[in-house]
Amino acid sequence: MIRITLIGSGNVAQHLIKAFAKSESIEMVQAFSRQKEALTHLLDSDTITTDFSNLKETDLYIIAVSDNAIAEVSKQFPFQNRLVVHTSGTASLDTLDSKNRRGVFYPLQTFSKNKEVDFSGIPFCLETENESDYAILETVAKSISNSVFPISSEQRKALHVSAVFVNNFTNHLYQIGQEICDEHQVPFEILKPLIQETAQKINILNPAEAQTGPAKRNDSNTIETHLEYLTNENQKNIYKLLTQSIQHNGKTF
Repeated sequence: MIRITLIGSGNVAQHLIKAFAKSESIEMVQAFSRQKEALTHLLDSDTITTDFSNLKETDLYIIAVSDNAIAEVSKQFPFQNRLVVHTSGTASLDTLDSKNRRGVFYPLQTFSKNKEVDFSGIPFCLETENESDYAILETVAKSISNSVFPISSEQRKALHVSAVFVNNFTNHLYQIGQEICDEHQVPFEILKPLIQETAQKINILNPAEAQTGPAKRNDSNTIETHLEYLTNENQKNIYKLLTQSIQHNGKTF
């Protein structure tokens, strides 16, 4: 059984605590939080510490804090030569203090406090400085997920940027779509089957093959009608930019 200490109390930390609690090969020995109350609904109070000097010896320390805090947190560990990893999609392995063995334990998923996730399908991107530490991380990841990949810091940056496009930016476009619907008293619910079909399509088609719409068809009349209809300048600019991008990247019909 692998003994784990988790540092942090945000979305990622809380979801990991829940996932590890279901694993028979993981023992959550301790968690660090600046405020105990942030984790008492998940762990016994005695398991939570607010003092780095009270950290117990375990096999793995997972830092699940904001990217800006990773370096400072790793410096505060009162020990050396233990396996310390972070969960960031963008911070390099070198962000961690070199007094300990360093690694990355990155779950590529969006986490919200009020939305449960199934970790079995979440890809984990792992990186370590040596093979024996990778084996530990791989065991931990496979105890909660069926999707585990060795990914370098440079590759992880590419993944994270890609994830912003396919997740954060796409969700923002959903928000714009809802704003347009709300402005004209149209139920946003009507668009949800379309959203779901588009998302499901890339399970069998690559995104270029799945692309449809007036920009793909070079339907200039429809494009102009849409632009005339939109009154919000920000929405117009986004529409123009995305239309140009679609037309630039593929054949038009």
